[in-house]
Amino acid sequence: MGLFDDIGGALKGIVDQVEGAAGPALLSAVLAKTEGGMGGLVAQLQSAGLGDQVKSWLGDGTNLPISVDQLKSAINLEQITKIAQELHLPVDGVLKVLADHLPAAVDHASPNGELPES
Repeated sequence: MGLFDDIGGALKGIVDQVEGAAGPALLSAVLAKTEGGMGGLVAQLQSAGLGDQVKSWLGDGTNLPISVDQLKSAINLEQITKIAQELHLPVDGVLKVLADHLPAAVDHASPNGELPES
C-alpha cells in the first residue's frame, strides 16, 4: 500500500463521515470558523440570486437543493479553499459536501427561521 493509497483512504473516511448524519453539524462547525460564518455564506448565496433556495432552508417546508455549479458561481474560490482546508478535502469534494449538506445545516441552525448572529 503506497502513500497515495493511505491519503485516499483517509479522505474517503472523512467524506464518509461528512456524508453521514453528522454532515450538517460538522459543516455548521466548519462554517462558524470562516469569515462571515454561515450567515455570511447565506447572504452571499442570496446576493447571487439563490434567495429561493435560502428561503426554503430558513422556512418550515422542504429544503430546495443547491447544485455544485450554483455554489461555484456564488462563492469565490478563496472561500471554498478555506473551507477545503478546514475539512481536509479537495475543493471539488467541498463543493459536493456543501451541495449535499448546506440546506440541512442552514435549516438546523435556524429553528425560528433566522440564523443566530455569529
